[in-house]
Amino acid sequence: MSTITFDRLAYLDSLKAAGIPEPQARAHAVALDTALHETVATQADIAAVRHDITAVRADMQLLERNLKIWFGKMMAWQLTAIAALLAIATAAIKRL
Repeated sequence: MSTITFDRLAYLDSLKAAGIPEPQARAHAVALDTALHETVATQADIAAVRHDITAVRADMQLLERNLKIWFGKMMAWQLTAIAALLAIATAAIKRL
């Protein structure tokens, strides 16, 4: 993920001013800084995900087109097979 701006020192000072002991305030500031940098998505992260979604959509459209072509070929093959079987059956019936 990308970097975001967080002033750990200002946050630490705010906690100390509110009466939080310095060791606890420092631990809170470090924990929040770590959490923000590891879990918060930035605009660049969101743009990257949107780009990936666009690429997946393009891949899905290509797959859809290829599947339509494949199903069309299968239908043509099946119709050809049915026509051949009907021709064989008709010829067999005529011999009887």
